[in-house]
Amino acid sequence: MPSPTKRVYDTVVVGGGPAGATAAAVLARAGRDVLLLDKAGRIKPCGGAIPPRLIRDFDVPDHLIVARARSARMISPADERVDMPIEGGFVGMVDREDFDAWLRSRAEQCGASRATGTFVDFARDRNGVATLTYEEKATGERRDVQARTVIGADGANSRVAQHAMPEMKRPPFVFAYHEIIKSPEIGATDFDPTRCEIFYQGRLSPDFYAWVFPHGDKTSVGVGSAQKGFSLRNATAATREASGLSQATTIRREGAPIPMRPLRRWDNRRDVVLAGDAAGVVAPASGEGIYYAMLSGEFVAEAVDGYLATGKAKALTTARKRFMKAHGRVFWVLGLLQYFWYCNDKRREQFVSLCRDPDVQRLTWQAYMNKELVRQDPMAHLRVFKKDLAHLFGMAVPHK
Repeated sequence: MPSPTKRVYDTVVVGGGPAGATAAAVLARAGRDVLLLDKAGRIKPCGGAIPPRLIRDFDVPDHLIVARARSARMISPADERVDMPIEGGFVGMVDREDFDAWLRSRAEQCGASRATGTFVDFARDRNGVATLTYEEKATGERRDVQARTVIGADGANSRVAQHAMPEMKRPPFVFAYHEIIKSPEIGATDFDPTRCEIFYQGRLSPDFYAWVFPHGDKTSVGVGSAQKGFSLRNATAATREASGLSQATTIRREGAPIPMRPLRRWDNRRDVVLAGDAAGVVAPASGEGIYYAMLSGEFVAEAVDGYLATGKAKALTTARKRFMKAHGRVFWVLGLLQYFWYCNDKRREQFVSLCRDPDVQRLTWQAYMNKELVRQDPMAHLRVFKKDLAHLFGMAVPHK
């Protein structure tokens, strides 16, 4: 047993983004002694879109919604533009700088302790208790904390995973880069503060997409690509030019790797479990991650709580099992979509053309807003499947 004079937390959560902050809040509410360690000041490049289900399930207050997107515009390589209106609803847009800070504050209000610093090392004392070393931001001093369990929610290049689970192979990445700019005045350009724009053009991204997402008085303009050597900054500049935003004031720039596949295992079969980007829970094709990060944080926290109650490490495996049962099929479908439609401009052109279809629009928005595949209306699925095949094999002519 550890020394009785040394505080041992039930859980140390490394990383205070949506996954880590959610996990800390859930565990603190359950009465666990939790330390949330976050280095602060680091903002992940993110479009900031959150669906109604996230707002509802995680009680996100209205003041954090800085914009309401009511349509998406898909832009093809030939500059064909397809608008997809959201009937009777909206997608909330948040600024990650404020959103993440609020999530961390909520975890603290639930009873979690907080520390601001950078995770440095993972070790075990002579009794096998996990010991984490971090560098305190304010003083630069190194401090050690001990915990019965550790949650690694520290991003795609998780240092917790590297130290505690070095045998785990990392998933493929898309590298994302965006620039937060000052939104233009309405009417000054074609900019619409209620519309997200998504560019499916090989010149802007050879294997993913570029975007313009409104955030109220700010806007996120960015690009993702897994192709090494591709200039994300140049592509972002070209996206700004294509959107009439070249002259807008740049507020900040951010970049980070985004995982495109959930890890096969999230825990070390002992006392460490991963969540969020560290676990690879970003949706293929769309790159959406906030909802999945928060859900994984909730599932991981409940798995850790089960382990703390029983002492059985097998409880840690339940987080991934629950997540994949709920969303594994969606990730598989989106992975196929990205593989088939993002590979060249001919297919991108066909994909954008397909987005004109009312069935495609309705099923897409229903699935996105509710975070589940739409099983009702099988005839609509059949129609979409037939049209999908026609476009894929070149039997459909793109709309002009």
